[in-house]
Amino acid sequence: MTDLKPTMALVAELNTSHGVAQRGGKKYTQVVHRMEAFRQVHGTDFGVDTHILVDDGQRVVVKAKITNMDGAVIGSGMAEEIRGQGNVNKTSALENCETSAIGRALASLGLAGGEYASANEMDGVGRKEQAIASLPPAKEPPASLIELQQQAADFLPDFDKKQLDQWMQADFTKKYMELANKDFPEIYQDIKAKCQARNKEFKKNG
Repeated sequence: MTDLKPTMALVAELNTSHGVAQRGGKKYTQVVHRMEAFRQVHGTDFGVDTHILVDDGQRVVVKAKITNMDGAVIGSGMAEEIRGQGNVNKTSALENCETSAIGRALASLGLAGGEYASANEMDGVGRKEQAIASLPPAKEPPASLIELQQQAADFLPDFDKKQLDQWMQADFTKKYMELANKDFPEIYQDIKAKCQARNKEFKKNG
């Protein structure tokens, strides 16, 4: 198993020489310096992968994973940013979020740089709370769409092929599937998946 103690010692030194002062007198070592230290000690023995979990035009959520040469995950971190909130997030919310996620992944390995949360996260808590409060309330699906979803759950498993086709072609189904596809993608995908699963059963059974 790779010894991370030399890297931790180097990051601690960087905290003294390059640390950014935070409220309360503590210092924070920026992600760029911690990543440089990580590569300086370990080269390319580890991979850093980032994945966008949410990017809906308002929120950005990114997960970062650090993997060893065998592909095993040895550290991970997640971060969230609100688009348009703060100078950086007006133009670079995704990049900012990715950097924060990588910083937290490094922190999970003990390379925290003085604080587990990133500097931007520490400064951005109040900003995020205000931004989330200002977002428009989530739409509530109409009762008829909930009814359609319930029909899919209750009746589709017992439908034969003809009944399923009739149900899918019904005006009621078409109308609310169109609505779901536009405004309620999770419900749309749920119903669609149930229809596809039932069709696969028909094909499997001939």
